[in-house]
Amino acid sequence: MDCRINCGACCIAPSFKQVVFGMDHPKHAGEPCIHLTTDMRCAIYGQPERPGFCQAFRADPLFCGSSREEALAILSDLERTTLPLSQGCTAFSSQNRPD
Repeated sequence: MDCRINCGACCIAPSFKQVVFGMDHPKHAGEPCIHLTTDMRCAIYGQPERPGFCQAFRADPLFCGSSREEALAILSDLERTTLPLSQGCTAFSSQNRPD
């Protein structure tokens, strides 16, 4: 699958736990990467400054769905369901465990 034109979901939905080139803080989930252009393309695509985790991502229907909106929903849900408990997920905290 090729990247969808005007999508950018993979540059918006996930958080980046490390500071990347040009940023002074880690990217929060739902925050567009500073390298995302107005036409939803990566401004540093193919350059050595592009983070390894971005380089490793490949467009796939499993993650990208059939539209930009579906891609944002899938990747946002994946971000939420993979957050460690220490970062705010309370679904399985001791207060919410069944007895």
